[in-house]
Amino acid sequence: MRIFSHQDIEPKWQKVWETNKAGQVTEDPALKDQALYYLVMFPYPSGSGLHVGHVESYAAVDILTRFERMRGKNVLMPMGFDSFGLPAENYAIKTGIHPSETTQTAIATFVHQLKTLGISYDWDRVISTSDPEYYKWTQWIFLKFYENDLAYRAKAAVNWCSGCHTVLANEQVVNGACERCGTEVMQKDLEQWFFRITKYAEELLQDLDKLDWPERIKAMQRNWIGKSEGVEVVFKSKEKEFPVFTTRPDTLYGVSYVVLAPEHPLVDILANSDLKEAIATYREAAKLKSELERRELQKDKTGLFIGAYATHPLTGAEIPIWIADYVLTNYGTGAVMGVPAHDSRDYVFAKKYDLPIKQVIVSKEGASSENEAYTEEGTMIDSEEFSGLSSSEALEKISDELEKNGKGKRVINYRVRDWLVSRQRYWGAPIPIIRCEDCGLVPVKEADLPVLLPTDVDFLPTGESPLVNSKTFHDVNCPTCGKTARRESDTMDTFVDSSWYYLRYCDPHNTKALAGADKIDYWCPVDLYVGGAEHAVLHLLYSRFFARALKDLGIVSFDEPFPKLRNQGLILGPDGEKMSKSKGNVVNPNEIISEYGADTLRLYEMFLGPLEDAKPWDTKGLIGVRRFLDKVWTLRDLVSDTPNTESDKAVHKAIVRVTEDLEAMKFNTAISAMMSCVNAVQAAGSISHESYCMLVCLLSPFAPHLAEEIWEVLGNTTSIFKAPWPEANEALLVESTLKLVIQIGGKVRGTIEVPADTEKDEIIKMATEHENVQTHLAGKEIQKVVYVPGRLVSIVVNE
Repeated sequence: MRIFSHQDIEPKWQKVWETNKAGQVTEDPALKDQALYYLVMFPYPSGSGLHVGHVESYAAVDILTRFERMRGKNVLMPMGFDSFGLPAENYAIKTGIHPSETTQTAIATFVHQLKTLGISYDWDRVISTSDPEYYKWTQWIFLKFYENDLAYRAKAAVNWCSGCHTVLANEQVVNGACERCGTEVMQKDLEQWFFRITKYAEELLQDLDKLDWPERIKAMQRNWIGKSEGVEVVFKSKEKEFPVFTTRPDTLYGVSYVVLAPEHPLVDILANSDLKEAIATYREAAKLKSELERRELQKDKTGLFIGAYATHPLTGAEIPIWIADYVLTNYGTGAVMGVPAHDSRDYVFAKKYDLPIKQVIVSKEGASSENEAYTEEGTMIDSEEFSGLSSSEALEKISDELEKNGKGKRVINYRVRDWLVSRQRYWGAPIPIIRCEDCGLVPVKEADLPVLLPTDVDFLPTGESPLVNSKTFHDVNCPTCGKTARRESDTMDTFVDSSWYYLRYCDPHNTKALAGADKIDYWCPVDLYVGGAEHAVLHLLYSRFFARALKDLGIVSFDEPFPKLRNQGLILGPDGEKMSKSKGNVVNPNEIISEYGADTLRLYEMFLGPLEDAKPWDTKGLIGVRRFLDKVWTLRDLVSDTPNTESDKAVHKAIVRVTEDLEAMKFNTAISAMMSCVNAVQAAGSISHESYCMLVCLLSPFAPHLAEEIWEVLGNTTSIFKAPWPEANEALLVESTLKLVIQIGGKVRGTIEVPADTEKDEIIKMATEHENVQTHLAGKEIQKVVYVPGRLVSIVVNE
């Protein structure tokens, strides 16, 4: 078999594409209805460059982009770099090399690798979030949020990572540890900047239903937003009233204790003075736990009785008050009621501390709460005038009673908290606020943007932003009164940068706005967004919030940035484990491209399995894919001036299959269809010039370099990607004969080939008269015969 030289072909066409700016698109008014925006989540430009996991999603979206462009669509597919963040700063601390230098080097490496893969990006639209011309508009958005009460500064208990010396948003804490460095996270009271994402909590929750997203991603966002409908019940202690949030007011008569968050301000007022030292010790221990760790249901719960009692709002009974770290001040009211008979967590807590367990709801079967909490609906008992009611009816009536007597009110709570966006690190966008002793917090004037990162800094983290000690950075006067002032020294969370980046691609060189409204309207929202499932709660939720806020500010006209989302699965190592340097199972795409070619790598990763599945690397499979491309190359030797019906049929069947599979993003089955087609052509012995051109067009989105080369060899003078996508000839799709399987009792006993227009009765007659079928029917009675058109005849017998 003659093989093609990818070492010659691929650089040749990459140079042509770069010279011709093959991926460049414009906002052509005539193609407005045909405009599509395809996007992969942009990468952090690490010094190690691309890995094979990147290749999977990039190749997938490039295939779809090339496919749709050949179908006449105007497709925007840009690339950029999420270049701010801790990795570059930590590397600077280690090596002394400025982050801007290492970032630019890494970006250059990524761009080179992406071009060697043949990805057809619009390279004139490349952005980098650490570029001042980009973060100028990140700062501009911050100012707009501040002007409209969507950004504010407040003192709050925050997640503090002592390893990274910065605060973390709740979403950046995993199992009680920093997602970046793994250091255990503690709670710390600090003045911080927040974005008011809670304003949109209900919209963010309800609008998930209209998104074409994987269900598990939507479920994760629903859980994170965490809507709870319930009642704030008013308890009283030492003449101090405090509300307790519950979703189960029907269990109110089963309350045996009340729990306050350790940080609740009432603790200092209500607690017995003899217990203050023990309370202080408990509070310190609670600070060492992250918010996520404190609210994990499976964790062992601890608590402390504070020596005080509250009055039950309906019975007047005295209820002991405890503190426990599973109660949070920033969720609900910072107080909960303990109903151990009907809440599993409360049951474990009550058993641990020997608190009363009072059952007030029973099932029809009379289930007891003696050994576990009964958490289902049932009939009320020991609940005064509400006894005998169903628990669902009692829930409403007790809520009515509380509201009527001023002892409670119906409310809706959300688990999601406002987004903490300030960071005490260097390599991020400075927050455009000036602190004046007389005027307070003063926004930087828009004309003075961007607020540039200074270079006279010591990167070593101290718990304060490295910007604190920069003299040039703080050489500033108050914009309001003119007196000497200081800039805000915190930088923004890098997720702020990535929450709007897709908008900048629409108009990346605009110096007057983050992007022109006409260009945003032309391309947005994004038609297809592809990325990892690990961004379900962070980037995706924040981007949805940004879109709503920007819509309210009149900057965009849509509220969902990514109506259609697809996740790619991991490419695992050859050992089936996640690739990592420590395991020594990382596959370097540069080495694969060098030995087998970029087209082989692209095709192989798409052939491994469904896009969303995790798939182990297998070099043998890589070799098989390369052999397939060699087969396509050698089909040139079979080109004939005489049409070959069998080859023509194979190609036109492949056109249907590949088109349908690409529309459904079933890349692996599309490749299988092309492989079957090539095998059929080889078996037929020849192929017409027209059919070979069509076959190469089908392959072109997957293997663009080889396709361009064959296209040129076949005498075409323009790029294959200027050619229209092939359309199948219906006449060639009609089968003249059918090959049918014959089953008896589910086991295959023979096959028959019949003319496609054969009547059902004749097919059944031929099947039952088949020699081998007759042998297996001997001595048996046919009960029924089922004919599945075009596939099989199934005979059911009486054994």
